[in-house]
Amino acid sequence: MAALVNDQVITYSQVRELTGPLENSLRTNYSGNALADRIKEIRLRAVNDLIDRQLILQEFQKMKGQIPPYAVDDRINGIIREEFGGDKSAFIKTITAQGFTMDRIRKMEEEKIIVQAMRSREAKSEPIIAPGQIESYYRQHIQEWTTNSEVKLRMIKLVPGKEADRKRTMAQEIHQRLVKGADFADIARVYSEDSTQDKGGDWGWIKRGDLNAEMEEIVFNLPTGKVSDIIEIHETCYIMLAEQKKGGTSKPLKELHGEIERRLIQIERQKDQQEWLQRLRKKAFVKVY
Repeated sequence: MAALVNDQVITYSQVRELTGPLENSLRTNYSGNALADRIKEIRLRAVNDLIDRQLILQEFQKMKGQIPPYAVDDRINGIIREEFGGDKSAFIKTITAQGFTMDRIRKMEEEKIIVQAMRSREAKSEPIIAPGQIESYYRQHIQEWTTNSEVKLRMIKLVPGKEADRKRTMAQEIHQRLVKGADFADIARVYSEDSTQDKGGDWGWIKRGDLNAEMEEIVFNLPTGKVSDIIEIHETCYIMLAEQKKGGTSKPLKELHGEIERRLIQIERQKDQQEWLQRLRKKAFVKVY
């Protein structure tokens, strides 16, 4: 048993059903403690998603709500049409191979309809977004709409190997020295473990797409002359410095006004739904094992 929501049990098999494909993907990119940490993280997220779903379904039952059979039929027919080219026999073969019965599929789709309907019911139809909110969001996320920008990057790389804890401690000590004003290039020449060590960690000018998404997001949002926090990827620690910046053409706010307003409306709706789910949790007995 993974969790209990009032009298409804959430099983580990339900959790694995949600996380299985992602766990398999993680195993191709991670190992050791990093893999264990990420699997733990996605399983906990899955448990909380299943708790939220169960709370919504139970609230629907309290309201004595009903979903007409034709709504489930329409949803399943849509899946057959869009994913199987209208071939019902191929659909049946696929769900059978996956260990599902048609009754189970109907139940799953009915629950999805309930959850979507209840979430929509609790969200404000049209939250009011002030012009100042749109301008503030634009300024905070300007890099998202900026093209052709470049950053002159210096980076320190520490590969833990069999001494993961020691290297993490070393990374923390190095980071503290850099924050206090130590010369990044000098530190990189002593400690960095990549091909740029002799050059003081100098990677030169980089463009978007030159780094992986996680590192790119951090370095392009670093103020000029600032050192990043420690970034750990696949048990390797990185510290980056945005030495200089140049270029970059940003779309004007007037072109993005509608897009940003729609995004903020969605954020407000999600906030409403989360507040509603928190109220449901307070009224329920929820225990995670």
